[in-house]
Amino acid sequence: MTRSAIKEPKTGGSALDDFGAAYRAHYDGMIRLAYVITDSMAAAEDIVQEAFVELYRRWATVRDPENWLHTVVVNRSRSWWRRLVVARRHVARGSPAESAPSAEDGTAVRQALLALSSRQRAAVFLRFYLDLPELAIAEALGCRPGTVKSLLHRALATLREHLDEN
Repeated sequence: MTRSAIKEPKTGGSALDDFGAAYRAHYDGMIRLAYVITDSMAAAEDIVQEAFVELYRRWATVRDPENWLHTVVVNRSRSWWRRLVVARRHVARGSPAESAPSAEDGTAVRQALLALSSRQRAAVFLRFYLDLPELAIAEALGCRPGTVKSLLHRALATLREHLDEN
């Protein structure tokens, strides 16, 4: 797509440059966040691309692109996961849809992460990979900081349990 084909937000001449800088700064982290939740690189790339397209459309009104992206990527990843669960139910009933690879295909840590809920995986990733404080995680997940503490506590207990088995 050429630059002339893109409608630039009405925030001044440097909006496209600012957006490009935000894209370069946050793209890799958002891919990792979506991948941790979905366990699918293809889905992660699609989710993040859609999030950046939406961010571009809203560029003039978004005050904190990084936090906005965290929230959008987490929500879209969770939605993707819910749709996958429904699709798996249909596969179990005999519908012709493909099933996703099993957790046995991954490493011990990956298997342990898959034992967590998508919300717990997101909280663990945001806290320990992106090193975000509880308040930022709460904002990204749309919950209270106390809920983040609970999610992390339960997630770490589950991870310990699964990793001790291996």
